[in-house]
Amino acid sequence: MRWLLLAFLIIPAMEIGIFIWAGGIIGPWWIVTLILLTGIVGISIAKVQGTETWKRAQLSMNQGIMPTNEIIDGICIFIGAVFLFTPGFITDTAGFLLVLPFTRRPFRNMLQGFIKSRLDKGTIIYRKW
Repeated sequence: MRWLLLAFLIIPAMEIGIFIWAGGIIGPWWIVTLILLTGIVGISIAKVQGTETWKRAQLSMNQGIMPTNEIIDGICIFIGAVFLFTPGFITDTAGFLLVLPFTRRPFRNMLQGFIKSRLDKGTIIYRKW
């Protein structure tokens, strides 16, 4: 929880610094345009990727296969979309990394490993209903 609080303090400060620095180079209106453009493009990509992931999950379930990769992909896409919706270049970079399929794979593997380690330790309990 401490790391999350620290991130909520440091990341906005870094974003403001980058806005001021970049605004001095290319101008404030270009910064506003870039923020809006990355948000619109990012959310559009997230919508397409989310829809494709949903269709793959439905196909897996119809075949009787648990859609574990699709669930993890959906989590990554959702978090990436939230980052893309947040104004800032650092959060946009993280958002694009989580939304684009070829850069999402390493994050999916890390998240799966994290969940597996928590299941093995017993800190996450899985129950079948």
